[in-house]
Amino acid sequence: MTVSFRVWAPTASTVEVETVGQRHPLVRQETGWWSTAVPAARPDNDYAFVVDGGAPRPDPRSAWQPHGVNGPSRVVDHNAFTWSDEGWRGRPLAGSVVYELHVGTFSPDGTFDGVVDRLDHLVNLGVDFIELMPVNAFPGRHGWGYDGVALFAVHDPYGGPAGLKRLVDACHTRGLGVILDVVYNHLGPHANYLPEFGPYFTERHTTPWGPAVNLDAEGSDEVRAFFLDNAAQWLRDYHVDGLRLDAVHEFVDDSATHFLAELHDSVNRLSAHLGRTLFLIAESDLNDPTTILSRDAGGHGMTAQWSDDFHHALHAALTGETSGYYVDFGSLADVATALEHGFVFRGQRSTFHGRRHGAPLPPQVGGDRLLGYLQNHDQVGNRAQGERSSALMTTGLLQIGAALVLTAPFTPLLFMGEEWAASSPWLYFTDHEDPDVAEAVREGRPSEFASFGWDPDDVPDPQDLRTFERSQLDWAELEKNSHATVLAWHRALLELRREQPDLTNDAFGSVSVACDEDARWIVVRRGRLAIACNLAQERQALPLPAPATGVLLASAPGFVFSGADGEIDGESVAVFSLV
Repeated sequence: MTVSFRVWAPTASTVEVETVGQRHPLVRQETGWWSTAVPAARPDNDYAFVVDGGAPRPDPRSAWQPHGVNGPSRVVDHNAFTWSDEGWRGRPLAGSVVYELHVGTFSPDGTFDGVVDRLDHLVNLGVDFIELMPVNAFPGRHGWGYDGVALFAVHDPYGGPAGLKRLVDACHTRGLGVILDVVYNHLGPHANYLPEFGPYFTERHTTPWGPAVNLDAEGSDEVRAFFLDNAAQWLRDYHVDGLRLDAVHEFVDDSATHFLAELHDSVNRLSAHLGRTLFLIAESDLNDPTTILSRDAGGHGMTAQWSDDFHHALHAALTGETSGYYVDFGSLADVATALEHGFVFRGQRSTFHGRRHGAPLPPQVGGDRLLGYLQNHDQVGNRAQGERSSALMTTGLLQIGAALVLTAPFTPLLFMGEEWAASSPWLYFTDHEDPDVAEAVREGRPSEFASFGWDPDDVPDPQDLRTFERSQLDWAELEKNSHATVLAWHRALLELRREQPDLTNDAFGSVSVACDEDARWIVVRRGRLAIACNLAQERQALPLPAPATGVLLASAPGFVFSGADGEIDGESVAVFSLV
């Protein structure tokens, strides 16, 4: 069997591949590519590239780094895995519920197979997609994954390429789709060898991580192809259904066709070829409709984007926190604006940004194009102590938050453990092998919380193993006390969402909200349904929109869904607060 090796190194004079104990010269091709075939190589062999006689380096497109990000790469034969999801044709994001999880802390094993062991819980919960935080190779054994450096390789401690395929296959056989986080706006600070191969970065633009990824300077055609091919790999070779793109507002691209638009077109072609639904979700803090507008309408064509405005409005209203980036939020009116219009900031001045922020969503954009959430990895992990909502709110307020998320016109997202009010924090943890990088992370982490007024001394050391261990879910608490109450509440809400078409209607015109800041209540109308939420300390009567054929009492210890001749009495209904 012959294995072919290829690498892009446009400025190199010589390139060799080191494998099976020998070095083999590569032949230069057009546009800076080098290639050769090695008859003695096999799919399970390790290899590394040597550019201009330098140190052996892993393949920029390595599919597996079994010896870590500094070691040699290993050839992977994607045809060797036997899939059992031949009948899977994907499912649309619209109308679905997404469940975000981190492989390393979701199960005691911290592996893909450990996630498989818990999939029945997610099926019984009633979610439709799992969203995996990045699983490409990063330094050390554990970390969030957003400092990865081998973008095509599957993190070996999680189970490597075969482990990820087993997980995706198991999800599809249970009717669950899979979304994967990818990071294309920067690479981690350690073991980033891409600059030794070619102009992957440019100093024409800068980002918080230094020189920007080269999307528009000389050599950018092949750099863009690098990321387009990366996206295709996850969707094609690993059968992933969608990608979530980290911080696309940090893409700096002056090209006539923005990289996101080119990615959209590429994924659309792949979807047509595979006969399977594929989609792209962007993370952006710009409140710019261009991100999710269709290509025909002049947009980038992303299927959806995360909506921090809804999160910030809901979190601030439920907790009373108004420091840091919550400074612009805190009123129930902000929650109402988000529910009725998608973005809170649609061109008005933001105190946090110090300028006007955002633009209105056009009428053709529905709520399903925005992901709405009370928690996600960023909003919990960016706190000094990694407190989940369960550490900041009473059970009653958690139920209110869940009701507003799961009945909103958005595509709902839950963060792992949220469904049972998990008590474990979600902290920022790393396992950097480079001592200088490790120390820089230790010193830099506390400064991130200055605007919140949190004590820097309260920030756990990200490099301490205990920080990682504290972030692991405790599955033993699911059926205990208030945890069981919150879990039952989420299951009931998800069942209600499946049963009632009004709750998957994404039209903002189907939403009307009434609220009283002083009395601390909010009532959301969703078609024929009303969601009544009492945030006050005492029992009070809430006005209900008429006609309403069903009412969800979000602040009660359970929920009530009644017919028009059932338990609704006149124009108001009394609810008890658990605040």
